[in-house]
Order: sequence, then structure tokens, then C-alpha cells
Amino acid sequence: MRTRYLSSCVTALAALVPLSLSAQMSPKPVPQDTVIKGGTILTVTHGTIQNGSIYIHDGKIAEVGQTVHAPANAIVIDATGKYVMPGIIDAHSHSALDGDVNEATSPVTPHMKMVDAFDYTDKALYQSLAGGVTTSLLLHGSANMIGGEAVVIKHKFGLDRDDLLFPNAPRSIKFASGENPKRVYGSRNQLPSTRMGNFEVQRAALQEAKEYMRDWDAYDAKVKAGDKTAKAPKKDLKLDELADVLRGKVMVQIHCYRADELLTEIQIANEFGYKLRALHHGLEAYKVADKIAAAHVGLATFADWWGYKVEAWDAIPYNAVMAMRKGVIVAIKSDSNDFARRLNQEAGKTVRYGGATEDEALRMITLNPAWIIGVDDRVGSIDVGKDADIGIWNADPLSTYARVEKVLIDGSVFFDVNAGKYGLPFWKDAPMTGRDGFGNDDSDGGVDY
Repeated sequence: MRTRYLSSCVTALAALVPLSLSAQMSPKPVPQDTVIKGGTILTVTHGTIQNGSIYIHDGKIAEVGQTVHAPANAIVIDATGKYVMPGIIDAHSHSALDGDVNEATSPVTPHMKMVDAFDYTDKALYQSLAGGVTTSLLLHGSANMIGGEAVVIKHKFGLDRDDLLFPNAPRSIKFASGENPKRVYGSRNQLPSTRMGNFEVQRAALQEAKEYMRDWDAYDAKVKAGDKTAKAPKKDLKLDELADVLRGKVMVQIHCYRADELLTEIQIANEFGYKLRALHHGLEAYKVADKIAAAHVGLATFADWWGYKVEAWDAIPYNAVMAMRKGVIVAIKSDSNDFARRLNQEAGKTVRYGGATEDEALRMITLNPAWIIGVDDRVGSIDVGKDADIGIWNADPLSTYARVEKVLIDGSVFFDVNAGKYGLPFWKDAPMTGRDGFGNDDSDGGVDY
């Protein structure tokens, strides 16, 4: 009896484990000449094209307009009655990082690499893909004043890990200030436990990196001058990364909330001369939006999430549009696997709260987050020469009734609502994880167009 019970337990547990864990990932699809024909094309940069077409060649947008010229053997995707928009871009995500999002053993850990924690089989990547997301910036958490280096991915779910990495994307690092570092380290009776402590820790680390960079520059100058007795300073991975921040090789993305700390972060960036790319969350940005715009710093914020902690008490749902009207480049981001699946609806809220136009709302989940990540020259709009990262929707994407039916990344279909059990045309025996046993052994190989 006991043996039979244990056997049934083992069987039940096996059912919770993602299937085909030892299987090879699906082969990389080869982009083919493709025409998306007959849809309402929301270009983001040059208006709406009714009953338009897009020609895709070698994974890039080759032509877009009322009509396009493509080879006779091109695959044709009929988008009649559908809406076609750029792939959604999430400028603030922690998807597929599981519990490794924070290295909370020290308030300064710039040498951490989020790519080392990237679980490319996590189901959250698939769920975002099924919500039209094609690119995400995966950030370190907000436990540290200076966290680790981010990783930029494309949601090519089902392929090998390196196939999901966005090629040659600019480097970003996560800083944070406010209640989170205070709570984490203050609870240990450790610096920082106040906002004063936050910024002292940040400045001290940057000053140390400045001196480290000075020492290396002096050494390099001696070597260049032919001094064979020159002794190299000791290598330090932490300070190497911060030196790259100071040299402008790494963009800084900062988690912060209150108006005063937004201004302090801009001030420190000016003081040390690094590239502050965007303020993340920034729920009081509306109070100092003119100063944020003048500093040419972006804002990645929530549409209407507020009141969940003390520094979010003064948040209002008009924040995004008020900041945008002052000239800030504003993105609506997820910071949540749940929000990431419906960023189209989150953007739609800005039409209600503040009167954003539909083009402005769409820009907040496409071109603006692409700028924050530093890839706006390659994705974020339907323009000739850009990557063919495209979503085809059954209704206006800003509608709560809209759902994405097809998602193309680099010109290949990675999600099709009509293909296979989970709509993954190229997904065969690839594993899917996510800590809840959501798995699949879909073997029908998808659908031909």
C-alpha cells in the first residue's frame, strides 16, 4: 500500500515538472520574404496607414505603405480588418530572473550581471510575447543603491538562450534610491538606513571609481610613453563597471519616487558626469517635469499604480501625460509579469488620464521605451530599415477587448494564436519553466502560411 502511494506521488510530482527538459530547443527560424497585407498600420512615427502593407526582407522592414513591391513567392499574411503595430517594448522588467533579481549582500554591486540570472525558459517570457511584447530590459532589483548590469532581450521564446539576447544593445545599470535600500540595510543596522545614507553611499562609490579610473588612466599614459617600470593598479570588477559608467559606456537607469530625490539623482549625475538615461517609477515626476525634461532624462512609470508604500502616496494617474506635456520622454512599463501581459491596456489608460492621443499612448509602449533602452534606431516603430518586430491585433490595441493574434520578431512568427496548443509556431519540444509546472510537449510543429 505504501509503495503504491509513493509511486503515485512520484507520478504526480513528475506531472508538475516542465516536460522535455533535456530536449534541444527549436531550431532558429530563417527569415523569409513576407508581406503583411490589408491591415490598419499604426506606424507610431508617421501616422496611420489604412489598408496598408508591409514588406519584410531578411528580418527587416523593407517597405511600408499603401502598396508594396515584394517577390511573387513572398509569404502573405492577410491582416484585413486587423491592426498592425510595432512590437511592444518593456523598459522595466524582472521577468525570467526569478529570485536572483537582488544581490542584497551589499548596497553597491555594479559587477553583477543579470544575464547570469536569465532563465530563458521561464513562462513569463512566453506570456509577455502572447501580449505583444517583443523586447524587454531586464533589470537588477531595487535593494541596492547601485545594482548590477541589465540585459536586453527579444522574446524569441523557444530558442536557445543566446538567441534571445538583443544583439549589441547598449549597456545599462540599475541604481535605486528611497525606501527600498533604506529598508533592506536599515533593518540590519547598516548604512544606508536614511535617504542621506542612500546618497552618501552612492557618491562614495562613484568617487572611489573616479579615483580608480584616474589611477588606470595614469598607468596607461605611462605605458604609452614607453615607461617599462610602470605598475598596473589592482583590477577590481566592481570599480571597472563604475568606471565605465563614468566614461559614458553604461547608461544609468534609476529607481526613485519622490520629487526631491528625482532632482538629487539628476544633480549627482551632473556632478559625476555620467549618462542618467531614465528615472524609473518616478511617481512624483509631475511635480518637477520641467526640470526632468531640461536634463533630457526619460521616465519609465506606471499608468495608475499608487499608494502601495509611503513614497507612492502623492502619485496620481495623470503623471505620465503631465510629464510628457512638459517634454519628458515617457514610457509605460511593467515591473510585473502581470502588467507585462497587458501593457497595451496600461498605455490605453493614458488616454483616459490626461488625454493622450492614441499615437502618444502607443509611443509610450514602443518608441519611447526603445529610446530609454537605447535601441530606438532599431525597434519601436514601423519604419524602413528597422527590425521587423510587429504585432497583429484583432482590434485597436488600446482597447480592453483587443488581443494580439500574431507576433513577428526579426521577421519570423514567434506567436500565432491559431498555431499549436500555445500558439508557438517554432516551438517543438522546448522546455518551459516558471516554478509552477507549466509545461508543454507540443509536437504538431505549428502551422504553414
